[in-house]
Amino acid sequence: MVKVRMNQLVGDQTGPLMSPLQLSVYWRLALIFFFTAFLFFLDIFTTAVVAETCRHGNDTGTFASWLEKLAPNKEENQSALSKVLKDDADWRTESGIRDSVCGWTDWLSYGQMLFMTGLLLGSLFGGAISDRYGKRPVLLISMCVHAVCGLVPAVFPQPLLFLILRCLTGICCCCINICAFSLAVEWTPPDSRLWPPAFLPFCFSLGTMGGAPLAWLNPTWTRLHLSLALPQIICLPLYLSIPESPRWLLLKKRTDILDRYRSNSPADNQRLDLLLDSAWSDLQKATEAQREDPVTGDHASSDIIHLKHPTVLMRLFVMSCVSAASALTYYGICLNIGSFGVGVYSAQFFSGLSEAPCLLVPLVRLGRRPMSMLALFLSGAACFVSLLLSRYNGTPMLVMSLALLGKLCVLAAIFISTLYSIELFPTVVRQRCLSLVNLSFRLGCLVNTLVPANPDGAISLAAMVIYSSGPIICCGLCLLLPETSGVPLPDSVVDCNRQLQPHQPAMDALWRTETLVSSQTSKVETFPVEKDSTISALLI
Repeated sequence: MVKVRMNQLVGDQTGPLMSPLQLSVYWRLALIFFFTAFLFFLDIFTTAVVAETCRHGNDTGTFASWLEKLAPNKEENQSALSKVLKDDADWRTESGIRDSVCGWTDWLSYGQMLFMTGLLLGSLFGGAISDRYGKRPVLLISMCVHAVCGLVPAVFPQPLLFLILRCLTGICCCCINICAFSLAVEWTPPDSRLWPPAFLPFCFSLGTMGGAPLAWLNPTWTRLHLSLALPQIICLPLYLSIPESPRWLLLKKRTDILDRYRSNSPADNQRLDLLLDSAWSDLQKATEAQREDPVTGDHASSDIIHLKHPTVLMRLFVMSCVSAASALTYYGICLNIGSFGVGVYSAQFFSGLSEAPCLLVPLVRLGRRPMSMLALFLSGAACFVSLLLSRYNGTPMLVMSLALLGKLCVLAAIFISTLYSIELFPTVVRQRCLSLVNLSFRLGCLVNTLVPANPDGAISLAAMVIYSSGPIICCGLCLLLPETSGVPLPDSVVDCNRQLQPHQPAMDALWRTETLVSSQTSKVETFPVEKDSTISALLI
């Protein structure tokens, strides 16, 4: 069996890098992530559009008073004022309706908070639903609801409806994230599974860049929502051909669908056999780990016993702190991107551009711990320098550039910490530990929306101190963790204790791409079944 497997691997190296079915999965998921970014930062655009729209509307009263001074005749004054109000109706109501968005601008401040609440709710049940009903149907339903949620406010601009839709959009975004990452990882060979968590966020950053000029070209409430929602609705038919996860089909014994995928092309047949072989191996390892775990009572009691172990508690505390600090810094910069003295639309464009270098993170072979520490320290240092320059009247572009550098570094830290968390916790409690770490991340996102802004619109001093100090403190906490690169995944607490001896990669391994055969001899990039649905939990 091993000899046949090695022959398959060697022979596969000479074939195409991706089969047609894999290629269709990747470009469709890339398109989904591109459009998801449009509504993810919608609150930033609506705030800018409403501020500009209502400013024009409020200026009407001043201009009307000016007309009263110029036109002593009351009839002439009323005629001129009526003409001004009619011409300015589009700015005040967009349709002449007296009940305009400007009448409930205070409600908009709750939109981002409800969106983050939706992300938290989606992370609680999104993975369980996709594991039960499949990644593909949950992804398709979430995409349809996501697109409709962006379209409805353009037709019915009501405050309560808008807030409910923002919460529903957050739930859909999280479900899309979980299902898309799971599909990408499960359609990728084990040696290349570092790339989907880097490639899909890169497409998300491209969507962030594309949404900024769209919002700038459509500076009214209705046009803004239409421009961001219609492209998603038009592309919905393209997603119907996304295949289901081969791992999920194998687990549910849906061999008829697997046979249909195999019949597409010889390359699909070969790739699918390799993926199923890897998935079957992971399932067997997970089953063996469960059998070796002496369960005398129910599973919940056994999990609590393992969670109380000092090694597991210490790792859970460190990774929860890293997740919360990363969320505070990343979303603190994202949600306040217009507070650095640069225009909102240009700042949002450069915000997306700053995330593009994360695509190169899988090429760096520094190990999990040194890479996490470096990214966290650089993030905190960049935010701290940005804070100093902002307090000493630094150039707005330089201040924003340093803040975006901190955002780039903390995004790399989020990506690395996701894989780090998977490799730190034993199989018997990995799912529960990852859920708790994910909960810390989502709570950090939610806390950001509760931080009050300064009256002048700038980021408060206390907030910037937290954004800069949190990653640096977590950088020191990472010293308590072992290096997991090149070490087999732990199946029990005993295996966790064996990781305590740091395993540092050699310097000549930097920037070196692992071969397909060597990656099969270790479990570094092999994702067991119980964590595939949570690989994306910390990335959005």
